[in-house]
Amino acid sequence: MIRQTIKDMLVGIIGKPSAGKSTFLNAACLTDAKVGDYPFTTIEPNVGTGHVVTKCVCEELGVKDTPINSICVDHQRYIPIKLLDVAGLVPDAHLGKGLGNKFLSDLSRADVLLHILDISGELDLEGRKIDTGTHDPLDDINFLENEIDLWFKNILLRTDWRKFTNKVTMEKTNFIDALYERLSGLAIQKKHILKSLEISELNTERLDQWNDSQIEHFSKILRKISKPIIIVANKIDKKNSVTNFHRIQKVIESPIIPSSSLAEFFLRQLNEKRIISYRPGASTFDVLQPEKISEKEKSVLNEIQMKILDLFGNTGIQISLNTAVFDILNNIVVYPVHDEKKYMDHDGNILPDAYIIPKDMHLKEFIQNKIHSDLAKNFIYALDAKTKLRLGENHELKHNDVIKVVSAAR
Repeated sequence: MIRQTIKDMLVGIIGKPSAGKSTFLNAACLTDAKVGDYPFTTIEPNVGTGHVVTKCVCEELGVKDTPINSICVDHQRYIPIKLLDVAGLVPDAHLGKGLGNKFLSDLSRADVLLHILDISGELDLEGRKIDTGTHDPLDDINFLENEIDLWFKNILLRTDWRKFTNKVTMEKTNFIDALYERLSGLAIQKKHILKSLEISELNTERLDQWNDSQIEHFSKILRKISKPIIIVANKIDKKNSVTNFHRIQKVIESPIIPSSSLAEFFLRQLNEKRIISYRPGASTFDVLQPEKISEKEKSVLNEIQMKILDLFGNTGIQISLNTAVFDILNNIVVYPVHDEKKYMDHDGNILPDAYIIPKDMHLKEFIQNKIHSDLAKNFIYALDAKTKLRLGENHELKHNDVIKVVSAAR
């Protein structure tokens, strides 16, 4: 089975032009992506490093950690992930309209998608400014998912679908391998194809008998499984936003998270300057240097607290990333160490590395992909640093496992 690895895992930021994608990236990463209220502000994809947050195992073990590949603040481990903000999507992008072909090509690299939605309804489908409340954000959700579904279908069909299916049937080729190779440009795994075929209940022995509606049905299921979408309801503090949010929440299948990218960016900027103390995902902040806050900034902070933090508990940015990586992609965090008694690496760093891995990953596969191939090759056993029990190569890792690997000398 082919799996994603931490270096491959990528969270895609998508949406129509001017919905707030670049602001989301700036807020999540404190980068400087272009921001503007006009279509195609983003042309080349912006890549940034954000963080997911999980309770660190240091408190459970009663140690003061010294992280290397991540950050620990008050027993919360911030682990880096890659984010990709691509050009805004407009209707008929799958036909090449706007920057459609480029957008969809960039999107193919992502494992999960955050749809930054203008929940206020102040932009039309192509990202042009209109009167607030005159556009239904639900239309954005439907058109965007439809565009990506049709793009999947086009890649599946191309211009030689019948030739392809006839060859698979005549040569009795493994159809899973054939579909996997055909869809290789979408960063799709074989398990995605298997699951999609199971759900679609299509005839897997005769691909050549699939009709157009069946192909479209399979494409939609495959997209949902391989590129799941989370709706990030941006601009939640604007007029009509809360009403739109609750209405849409009742009628869609995808998770939807109330958010304000601009509020998060503002809070993080002041935190960087040590004017306030704010932790991503928190429900409040502390003012450290009130004398450095202007009256306008004070007013903005009050608005953020009352209209966003008090109502929803956070700005939605951090919870969006956590939901994508842990809930949707179903990942866990594992800590490898050299010394199972002191939880150290070779250099004396305590709990130095926290790795994000798929929930069902086996021990030897983790060692091979995340630590070192030589350790996997010469693997003897591993130790659970918490229980001191020996673990075999097929042991299924659990969240917050602390592992010491024992291998033969080379």
